Amino acid sequence: MTTATRHPLGTKARTGEKCPESGVWRVDGKPSTTAPISEGNRMPPYDGKAVTWVLVQYA
Repeated sequence: MTTATRHPLGTKARTGEKCPESGVWRVDGKPSTTAPISEGNRMPPYDGKAVTWVLVQYA
């Protein structure tokens, strides 16, 4: 995969959506956490709630 086809850092995805890019994702808000999530997987909830995840690092 080339960098031209990657989603930019800062891309957001909500719980339940398919992950658009493999990498390290951070919960947008407080409390926050990071998690490695692979492209195509469903974005998980955090602390039992639906959240918005932000791509912070490529895999």
